[in-house]
Amino acid sequence: MTPTTKFKAALCGLALIAAAALPLAAAPATAAPAAPRTVSAEAAAATKPVPKLGYSTQTVRTLNIDFQYQQTGYWCGPAATRIALSARISPPSQQQLANELPTTTNGTDWIGQVTTVLNNHLGTGWYETKEMPNDPPTQAQRDLLWRDVVLDINNNYPIVANIVAPAGNHPPGYPNYTIYHYFTVIGYDDSDQTVLIADPAGFAPTATYWLTFNQLATLIPPKGYSA
Repeated sequence: MTPTTKFKAALCGLALIAAAALPLAAAPATAAPAAPRTVSAEAAAATKPVPKLGYSTQTVRTLNIDFQYQQTGYWCGPAATRIALSARISPPSQQQLANELPTTTNGTDWIGQVTTVLNNHLGTGWYETKEMPNDPPTQAQRDLLWRDVVLDINNNYPIVANIVAPAGNHPPGYPNYTIYHYFTVIGYDDSDQTVLIADPAGFAPTATYWLTFNQLATLIPPKGYSA
């Protein structure tokens, strides 16, 4: 159980009192240097500033989208699909997409349903369903995912990903239990292999945020993505 703030303060106060009671001679003459603080790649990505959507450089590309948070607790599939469509067309409502997928109170069963709806609305066969059943993914699956991210974003096609995020592997702000979810990849930065996520859940403090590509690749198994 995590101590409350008040209890934490009480513990700190006791520690200070105990330290004050020690004889001065017990204190070292020279304080040891503090260990350097390391920041994980995932934590660094979560604090990375998000550029204006539609921004591009030699290494960074992001897409313009019309963002909406999911309108029910089980409409992440329709919301993520709508975000992807909005990069290319005026998208239908989440209600219409929920009907087409179809989505129930149990959510959207399979990423292949998203692929079909994306292609139907765009009148194209661009999107394909890519399964990632191996957890962790194979190197071939990781390589394909990165190629899909770059190819799709460069051609103005966002990727819809079906993820499973256990408590030990969470995007920013997620609650401390396993989350089954859909979100949309709308950009990448080749210089540090990060991907820009438009997340309809509302767990994160912002609608869009960066993830490391490595974390994206570990979140998708055993599900899949539309690219």
